[in-house]
Amino acid sequence: MRSFSRKAAACARKAGLRRIGLAVIASLAASPVLAAGPTLEQKVSALVSAYPETIAGAGDGMLMLRDGTRIAIDDGKVRDHAAKLVSGDIEDSLAQPYPAGACETRPERNADPGRIRSEALMKALYGSSAGEVKRELVPVPWFGETLRVTRRQGVDRALAAVRDELSADADLKAFLSPSAGVFNWRRVAGQRNLSVHSFGAAIDLNTAHADYWVWAGGRPGRVPEYRNRFPMAIVEAFERHGFIWGGRWYHFDTMHFEYRPELLAIARLGGVSACR
Repeated sequence: MRSFSRKAAACARKAGLRRIGLAVIASLAASPVLAAGPTLEQKVSALVSAYPETIAGAGDGMLMLRDGTRIAIDDGKVRDHAAKLVSGDIEDSLAQPYPAGACETRPERNADPGRIRSEALMKALYGSSAGEVKRELVPVPWFGETLRVTRRQGVDRALAAVRDELSADADLKAFLSPSAGVFNWRRVAGQRNLSVHSFGAAIDLNTAHADYWVWAGGRPGRVPEYRNRFPMAIVEAFERHGFIWGGRWYHFDTMHFEYRPELLAIARLGGVSACR
């Protein structure tokens, strides 16, 4: 009888622990940050906060711009990764977490955080034509040369802050200059969507140290082994001032940085880090 009682008590304890465990799991599942990452609403809020010059707010599934324009956050279309790269919507552009930090990452297949962009949003932020973008370009001194960078969204100030931070280490100059350029109204290589260089909001560093998946012999569906030769100190400085790095992409482009502060804010919100 005593043996049966001990067994019954043990079973009761196990059942109690199981209920507690299930409650913890349910609690974590309900938390958008701890379990599933930030919600779409939280991501859109970070996007609105990143570009107050242009974006007034969001509601009813729409992003509302200060000029009265509305852009759908999710157009309802289901796309594979290749299609998202060409014509993703705002929801697609925010879907993949960007792992910032001091550590180098080895991206998994089709992990391209930030390489997916909403062209409608980019045009709203920076200009819908080459002429409109050009009118907003301003000079930024850059390690012995002068770059023409958009002043919209404070990109010129952010790049100048990166320059000031990196100027403290003379050994980095060989990686930073000569720059391969900022503004160039063009389409992404092999695709029909516009590059962020079209908007004056991206910079390519010295090509002598660059590794790019296409230059390495890659083609759609076949990406060569990842390689990077840029010091992480450069990456950290850019990320601190709102730029993401093409070296975090499966389709790697290690000389490339573009201004996407919303993705860094979302990463912080979700606790995403390159070092874990």
